[in-house]
Amino acid sequence: MTILYDHHNFIITTKPAGVNFHSEEEAGFVVQMSQQLGIPLFPVHRLDKMTSGLVIFAKSSEVAAAFGKMFESREIEKVYLAISMRKPKKKMGWIKGDMGSARRGDYKLLSTMENPAITQFVSCALRTHERGFLIKPHTGKTHQIRVALKSLGSPIAGDERYAQADEARKEDRGYLHAYALRFRLNDEEFTFVSPPNQGERFMNDVCKLQLNAWSKPWELF
Repeated sequence: MTILYDHHNFIITTKPAGVNFHSEEEAGFVVQMSQQLGIPLFPVHRLDKMTSGLVIFAKSSEVAAAFGKMFESREIEKVYLAISMRKPKKKMGWIKGDMGSARRGDYKLLSTMENPAITQFVSCALRTHERGFLIKPHTGKTHQIRVALKSLGSPIAGDERYAQADEARKEDRGYLHAYALRFRLNDEEFTFVSPPNQGERFMNDVCKLQLNAWSKPWELF
């Protein structure tokens, strides 16, 4: 497992796609990283099994609590990458709405706005039938990005929950990646950008060229 940044209060690492964040039948990502460093680590957010990319681990419960407050007050900015095989209803903008329960533990976007999930995005054409998305969630709901893109008519490639299951199972991974993080801690600003390193749809030349254009994602929102 790769450690991108080792601070005395926290580490920044990258989770591979297809690895459970918490332990189930086998050791999850949290346990694997703690064993690799030989110290207990405190997760302050999580990524779905299919999602790769940037993760913050605190090195103490006190720092974890500080990060928790920062997440609650939306002081930690995150940007994700996704690829869909479907053209969206709109090419950029906002997706807003409450999230309600659907079948099998899935979620769906509702038309109500009592406690809405708020997502901002831009998109572009990649190869034939491929659409790339750069996504900034402004709230932190479970499955928020996956549901938001499905609501656009563009479920994420390889997402067996929200895309067509027979198509999704043919993919080599779920195409959602935690691409960038930005936050301030103890009056110091930290910014991290980490391109994906798994998945043919992410690793081909067309996508890599687009990632060069998106190398400073904060400037696009």
